[in-house]
Amino acid sequence: MKKTKDTTTENTILNAAKVIFQQKGMDGARMQEIADEAGINKALLHYYFRSKQLLFEAVFKNAFILLAPQMHKILNDDSSIFDKIKNFTSNYISFVIKHPYLPNFIIQELNKNPEFAINILAENKFPNIEKFKNQISEEVANGTIKPIKADQLFINILSLNIFPFIAAPLFKGFLNLSNHDYNLMLEQRKTEVAEFIINSIKV
Repeated sequence: MKKTKDTTTENTILNAAKVIFQQKGMDGARMQEIADEAGINKALLHYYFRSKQLLFEAVFKNAFILLAPQMHKILNDDSSIFDKIKNFTSNYISFVIKHPYLPNFIIQELNKNPEFAINILAENKFPNIEKFKNQISEEVANGTIKPIKADQLFINILSLNIFPFIAAPLFKGFLNLSNHDYNLMLEQRKTEVAEFIINSIKV
């Protein structure tokens, strides 16, 4: 009789994998550790996910699917550009603090498997930024903000939000910060980054 995959067991595995990936990273995590965290044997784990790579992609997609609608809503609501920058930064940093493996995984995956991002794009999982781009063009034309291309502004916002997570070990060393103190600094960046960007485009 053919086995069927149980949703509860699959969710248990994904939650356990998230814990181990957060602790050990993709390279440091072991399937046996994930099986132990999930309270199942390794054979059952491999039945649900044939490889660590497939499991990692599933964890990533689950998290990204939660993040993308939040970002889409912020970028496409009727708030001002300045409020969008504040809300985007606050929501993004809050989310990645809970899922710290995401930025490094994206970089790693793009380097070795560019098709992964293309597949996500094909599934329409990325937030649509057309309204944001049109809003920037209108604000520039009205003289509300300094001349800047929407694409450049969006890259600036993402870069300032993402890099402290990607380079966390480096910054902790440079700044001599404990994990606790670094996390406090990340919380402060919710307002620091937004204010920095707003001041750079404010007339």
